[in-house]
Amino acid sequence: MKRCVPGARRDSKHHWRIAALVVTVAIAFATANLRAQSQENAPPRFSVNSNLVRLLVSVRDRATNAIITDPEKQDFGVSDNGVPQTTSVFERNTALPLSVALLIDTSGSTQKDLGYEKNSILKFLRALKRAGNPDDALAVYSFNWQIRMEVGFTRNEQRASHALKLLRGEGGTSMYDAIYLVSDDLETREGRHVMVVVTDGGDTTSYKKFEDAVKAALRSDSILYPIVVVPIENDAGRNTGGEHALDTLAQMTGGRPFYPAGAGQLDNAFSDILRELRTQYLLGYYPKNVTSEKRYHRVTVATPKRNMKVIARTGYYEP
Repeated sequence: MKRCVPGARRDSKHHWRIAALVVTVAIAFATANLRAQSQENAPPRFSVNSNLVRLLVSVRDRATNAIITDPEKQDFGVSDNGVPQTTSVFERNTALPLSVALLIDTSGSTQKDLGYEKNSILKFLRALKRAGNPDDALAVYSFNWQIRMEVGFTRNEQRASHALKLLRGEGGTSMYDAIYLVSDDLETREGRHVMVVVTDGGDTTSYKKFEDAVKAALRSDSILYPIVVVPIENDAGRNTGGEHALDTLAQMTGGRPFYPAGAGQLDNAFSDILRELRTQYLLGYYPKNVTSEKRYHRVTVATPKRNMKVIARTGYYEP
């Protein structure tokens, strides 16, 4: 009869555990070496940004400035920081819902024009409701030395009308602050983002600078349409510096400025903006082979057709 020696079974198990650990470590080192060799022999890889860049594009005839409604996907070429990109998304007359933030200047210098401006805004809201996406909505903000949301995004004409009736002109003008803050509200909303700024052109009391307003508008993917209600035609009495800043903001975000003189032309400006929004094209691409030290990307949308003028934002900031 065999006798069991105490501890013999435990020693056997211990040796097996050590052997298994040695084999595991050896396999791990071999796998790491194979991966390293594979990476050394592999061709270089460029990073691909998985975030879709959306570009809302308007197309007009160079000679007549009339809206063109029949371009094809191949009529557009997109470059990101000078690198040609492949268009992954193309939609004609996109039906993405509109979030329109209407910023109305209520500084002291605008008091005499507020009456007909309010009427034009209500007409714009009615027109916005009549066609397009049922989720289209309008919000009204006022700005003088302070910025206030008078009515949140709505399709309710009565709410907007009541808020507009209470507006009075007084104080200075914090236009850049208004654009900066409203951009933040727009950024989280679904669909297309639009800012319509009704003003006489000057900024006198903002804490934020022009560059801050531009960055905020671009980060929120907003199109900006300034409507500058010209107080007088003589340059000597106008804030041409403020007007130039608004022109630049419009150009960089894919909008365009308007300079109406009187109620009739203001109505026409609102109608033209809405017509343009209803005929926009949506282009989208995933940036490839693009580098940017400052996270800002210059974007160019071009067309080989000489009769076509393409209007789109000129850049964007990485998320």
